[in-house]
Amino acid sequence: MLVGKELLDKARALSNRPEDEIARGCGYVGPSGRVLRKSFYRALVEAKGYKLRSSTGRATGRSSRGRQAEFRTRVHGNGNLLIGHAYTKKLGLEPGQEFRIEIRKDSGSIWLLPLDGSKLQPKEN
Repeated sequence: MLVGKELLDKARALSNRPEDEIARGCGYVGPSGRVLRKSFYRALVEAKGYKLRSSTGRATGRSSRGRQAEFRTRVHGNGNLLIGHAYTKKLGLEPGQEFRIEIRKDSGSIWLLPLDGSKLQPKEN
């Protein structure tokens, strides 16, 4: 994702295109291919020199820490089990990383094993 002057230059060069194409051209695309509009617009505003408060800051009346991970989840009605952003961030996982899923019936656990052979290093809070 481009930021600063590089972002402004690229966005200016693509200014005759639809907004989503500009955002894509500047790298604001999530792992699923979805355009990250809010991140793109926020980066544009910051590149113009404006300092923005976090959306979870005191101005909204909420704690600056935002939602806190409970390290709990449940199986959804469609059978999917979601591991949210807070957990992948805590492990330092990046979009596109691949894992082998290993089921441990004896302990009732599910293990994610990185396919590239690297060991996961949890990030400190």
